[in-house]
Amino acid sequence: MKKIFITATDTDAGKTHVAQVLINALVKVGKKVSAYKPISAGCEKINNILVNEDALRLQGQINSEQSINQINPISFEPAIAPHIAAAQVNQTILISTVVDKFNEIDNNVDFIITEGAGGWRLPLGNGAFLSEFAQITRQQVILVVNMKIGCLNHAVLTHQAIVNDDVECIGWVANSIEPMAYLEENITELIQLLPIPLLGHLHNESNIDKAVEQLTLPVLF
Repeated sequence: MKKIFITATDTDAGKTHVAQVLINALVKVGKKVSAYKPISAGCEKINNILVNEDALRLQGQINSEQSINQINPISFEPAIAPHIAAAQVNQTILISTVVDKFNEIDNNVDFIITEGAGGWRLPLGNGAFLSEFAQITRQQVILVVNMKIGCLNHAVLTHQAIVNDDVECIGWVANSIEPMAYLEENITELIQLLPIPLLGHLHNESNIDKAVEQLTLPVLF
């Protein structure tokens, strides 16, 4: 079983979209895939259960049996930093809980695709960071780079942080959410700056089946 953790240069960089595309691509080639989105903030209460839209999108792509709570065990209603949302309801987010819920996922699958929250160094409160979960569970990391002004700095610093944490970063994805001046030049520069392969350039394609064609997967096998 392979464990892939998807992180990004910042919030709203397109982690969910990349996770959807990746899961879809793996399912298409016959792999059994589960998903994990350990922490979410910005949920709607449905039948007395907090439901995150991104978690629902992941659930729509997997081909294993998982409830929404198994995919997203820690959820908060307000769309704010998770550790602040937790404090508002007198809760503490523990790395041990994040790890335990991950270990409860049926490992009779080929891949578990985890979508992180925020960027690599998302604080959980009390000096803990979500990146510690990726370290403990020995995940392989894919870095999503939001192609916008400032992305060169953000991408290089994020990659350095991942490497310094002794976690393997297996590749990066360029994600174009908004138009960017000199886009191709910036992608070319990142190819030179990041010592990991470019896995694809997603062009804000909402159709997941079409977006799969923009991603390359050999590094995963």
